[in-house]
Amino acid sequence: MPKQNSSGGKEKLGSISKRGDRYLRSLFTTGALAVIRYAKLHGAKHRPWLTALLARRPTKVAAIALANKIARMAWAMMATVHPPADCSNQCVGHDGKG
Repeated sequence: MPKQNSSGGKEKLGSISKRGDRYLRSLFTTGALAVIRYAKLHGAKHRPWLTALLARRPTKVAAIALANKIARMAWAMMATVHPPADCSNQCVGHDGKG
């Protein structure tokens, strides 16, 4: 879970916590560097957030920011358990209640 400092109804999500799994953090960072490398080679027109970030920050700082964003998305997907729309009762972890 990313570090959270929220007050007054405004969510402020912080950096990737170093209390978690070191291997998982390295996977997020490696994946973010791969996304940035691909974006530099093929263009990042469909990623305006990443394009703007790379314009104002060094590559490795942008990679950590992107890894943090990926970690927050992964955490949000795991925290909200919703079966896929086409999931029937045979899906793993689905109890038949929708």
